[in-house]
Amino acid sequence: MAEITICLGGNPNAGKTTVFNKLTGAHQKVGNWPGVTVEKKEGEYAYLGKTIRVVDLPGTYSLTSYSLDERIASDFLVKEHPDVTVVIVDASNLESNFYLVIELLELGANLVIDLNMMDVVRHKKWQLDVEKLSKTLGVPVIPTVAKKAEGLEALRQTIMSARDHQPEPFKINYGLEVEEALGELTDLIKRSKDSSLYAPNRWLALKLLENNTQIKEWVRTLPKGEQIVSKSEDLATALNDHLGRDVEAFVIEKRFGFISGLVKKCCRKPLGVEERISISDKIDQLVLNRWLGIPIFLVFMWFTFKLVFDLGNPLADYIDGGFSWLGGQTTALLGKSWFSSLLSEGIIGGVGSVLVFLPNILILFLMIGILEDCGYMSRAAFVMDRFMQRLGLHGKSSIPMILGFGCNIPAIMACRTLEFPKDRILTTLINPFMSCSARLPIYILFAGTFFPRQTGAVIFSLYLMGIVVAIMTALLFNKLFFKGESSPLIMELPPYRLPTVKNIVMHMWHRASVFIKNAGTIILAGVIIIWLLASMPVGVEYASEQSWIGQIGKLFAPLFVPAGFGFWQAAVALMFGIVAKEVVVGTLGTLLAGSEKGLSEVLPQFFNGLAALSFMVMSLLYIPCIATIGVIRSETNSWKWTGLAVGWSLLVGWLSAVVLYQLGQLFA
Repeated sequence: MAEITICLGGNPNAGKTTVFNKLTGAHQKVGNWPGVTVEKKEGEYAYLGKTIRVVDLPGTYSLTSYSLDERIASDFLVKEHPDVTVVIVDASNLESNFYLVIELLELGANLVIDLNMMDVVRHKKWQLDVEKLSKTLGVPVIPTVAKKAEGLEALRQTIMSARDHQPEPFKINYGLEVEEALGELTDLIKRSKDSSLYAPNRWLALKLLENNTQIKEWVRTLPKGEQIVSKSEDLATALNDHLGRDVEAFVIEKRFGFISGLVKKCCRKPLGVEERISISDKIDQLVLNRWLGIPIFLVFMWFTFKLVFDLGNPLADYIDGGFSWLGGQTTALLGKSWFSSLLSEGIIGGVGSVLVFLPNILILFLMIGILEDCGYMSRAAFVMDRFMQRLGLHGKSSIPMILGFGCNIPAIMACRTLEFPKDRILTTLINPFMSCSARLPIYILFAGTFFPRQTGAVIFSLYLMGIVVAIMTALLFNKLFFKGESSPLIMELPPYRLPTVKNIVMHMWHRASVFIKNAGTIILAGVIIIWLLASMPVGVEYASEQSWIGQIGKLFAPLFVPAGFGFWQAAVALMFGIVAKEVVVGTLGTLLAGSEKGLSEVLPQFFNGLAALSFMVMSLLYIPCIATIGVIRSETNSWKWTGLAVGWSLLVGWLSAVVLYQLGQLFA
């Protein structure tokens, strides 16, 4: 079957993810875009005997290439030349969403416009002339309500019929002076352009006048490219003087002027009726309030964690009992041998000690998915903006920090959406202090064992402590290593919407599958290595002080005496936690728990309440896992910043645990 490649573009919050999920279903794969660590989603579906490959471009407001997401989108469209580009537009917010549409039309993309969220338009009683809109722009326009699958069959049909369509050249008249400059540049590009750039000559010339750095890089690769770029800079300078303002601002104004006329021509709103304050606006008056915004955000986070524990723990108990039964049956079936020990104590005991917390992880991602899908996460970033600016951070930095509660790896990758290197590096360095889900099993185990009546409060305080340490680190690093002010936060707040079950479930499963994959690969390898070290040399008692792992632990155990857990098993657990934080619990399960007693029953023989709290603080703050260290290195492209992140977290973690334990001893 022949393959057709289409791409999905659109503004954030326009429903692009919903359209992608509806088109591709379960036939999706996630990787990274070549050369960067930004997530790349692809999928496919079959239609009329053809396999359609769907590439989900990063959400972007334009192709101006200020952020990495914009660079990726424009690079793919210009160099890959997809058969059809489907741009998803929020029909209730045409003025904002159509800026990207106009840029895509000027680019010459073979466009299909998905006019999504038509149910909102109908609810507002707007009259939107889809046929006139299509005729004016010269491209197909399909009205849809993606979350209800309304109009998606028409979208599939249109994609098939549009693949052989040759779009008519689309031009906006930018005035005599700009058009003359465009004509001069277009002729220069035409004479030296090769086949590596699909983009129209006029579009390249326009982007040069707009001072688009990415386009300048591309044009410089052409014969006489330097001459063209130099000419464009001279023309732009002359236009700036003539227009009395920046050419880019002038071009943007002209585009929005065209969009305004287009919307007035094709969309009619009820006359004589004042626009009522929407439900979203009423809610925002509360959640975006200067004094209430942050407390409301903290309440949402507290409620999330409370559900994680209250609903997840009973399910975790059932899983724990299942693994205990399986380990006992394995030993009974195979007898006492090195192989049965590997299976029951190593693989089943170690991996089981981690997977027992899968319900808690799933509920955490479920709640994060609901908050994202309903539109609150954008508000959370907005609420935190003023506070983030005081730390020298961009307002958008709060989004990766919030994502860090799930996993530091995608959270650090999300820093790529920050436009300036200083903001990206600083946010990357403090992100590991945000308590990821991999640490949650440690908290649940220790808090549930030593603080059964205050479990939720103890764990919530640990999350807050991570935030406080991240803030203090940001203030210190900003003064030591960075200068200048962060740029202000400018982002669209989407209207509140009812979350769709399919989106939330896919969101939850996609992120939780990373946890499961780790349990099946990294963690499995880790617990096998632990079992091997605990079983060697041959003849020693399993996991005893005479084993290899005992000898390693004894070397580092004295370092943790001031923190209250100066025994070798704890030292080994923290060491293997560098492989993956989930391995800490698996290691303790392998080294401490006997076949007749659960880990929670054994821990009080080694820890008291204060030492348990100190151990949780150390687990929260000390060195990130290997995967996170690798991402820090790739994102900062510097061993210096990576080494700083590792060394600083080790120092902060150890000092915090020691200070907490020693002060606790004084006041005990």
